[in-house]
Amino acid sequence: MERSIKKQIRDDLSRKMVFLAGPRQVGKTSLAKSLLIKGDHYLNWDYVEDKEKILLNQWPTGKGLLILDEIHKYPEWRNVVKGLFDKRKEELKILVTGSARLEYYNYGGDSLQGRYYLHHLAPLTVGELNISNLDDFNQLLELSGFPEPFFSGSLIERNRWARTYRDLLVREDIRDLENISDLSKMEKLSLRLPELVASPLSLNGLREDLEVAHQTVSSWCDILERMYYIFRIYPIGHPQIKANKKQAKHYHYDWALVKDPGARLENLVAVHLLSWCQKQQDIFGKNITLNYYRDAEKREVDFILSEDGQPFKAIECKSKAKDIDTGIRYFKKNFSNVECIQIELHNKAPYQNLDGTKAMPLIEFLKELGSP
Repeated sequence: MERSIKKQIRDDLSRKMVFLAGPRQVGKTSLAKSLLIKGDHYLNWDYVEDKEKILLNQWPTGKGLLILDEIHKYPEWRNVVKGLFDKRKEELKILVTGSARLEYYNYGGDSLQGRYYLHHLAPLTVGELNISNLDDFNQLLELSGFPEPFFSGSLIERNRWARTYRDLLVREDIRDLENISDLSKMEKLSLRLPELVASPLSLNGLREDLEVAHQTVSSWCDILERMYYIFRIYPIGHPQIKANKKQAKHYHYDWALVKDPGARLENLVAVHLLSWCQKQQDIFGKNITLNYYRDAEKREVDFILSEDGQPFKAIECKSKAKDIDTGIRYFKKNFSNVECIQIELHNKAPYQNLDGTKAMPLIEFLKELGSP
């Protein structure tokens, strides 16, 4: 199976450096190595021998692709790759991969602006896996889109993987990149967050649960987002609607952490939509954002897609439904030019209301997202 962004990365490497970011174990290294041919080179900061070569500036000679894996853990990494690119850009193609948001870990030095393209790799999607039936979809929903647990086909192996993953994230990755004095409470936060998916996230409630300051829990959520454990989407604000503009909703890249069936389904859809938005941004440079809608009367729409601040698609996610939700119908009333779709897991036949709102099978919708 080939990841959907592989061709674009190969094309971009002929012009600039490429930074490939995404959660740990999502397949970045496998994708990067699949681009290697004879004469190319791979260095991983987590390998002692490779780290020594990087620290001593012992770079490969000759032409070809150079992959620098997890080098963002080195405080001087931006200066290193900038100097290497400026000096040898005619002979070396440079691919940098990282399991943290690379744009946040700038430890000073010259800007890399104009020297690289940024790409994001998300968990496996319905489109990449060519899923078209409920059994295969349920396996993806249960095991997550991370390659190792998904291809194991085993819930037991999935649970063992998830435990190890959390330990590595909190006790290695976060320890290496952030200054956290109480990792045990950070780990407690990581265990609490899956229970709160799909609803506006109350930092004050978390502060009380963890018995820490509001600023501390806010900072910890920022760190978990930088480390690709969670991502947040914010309520849309627009003069045509009285929207709640305050609290963000959060989701997990590993949607299988979420126990509630409805919230887990919504989380899976959120990851698919985020992946689509990132491809639009990374490949086409579009100003696409993913938001949600909730007003003072608690009318909600799960997801709103906007371009340049203007909503163009609203999506409500349901396992099954007898009719289209009142929240998305209210949104359609205020934005008649916005495509409003209710996606339903157990819907076998699309239908449309007189007000222009539509319903369609959820699997079909996700498969149509496909490639950008």
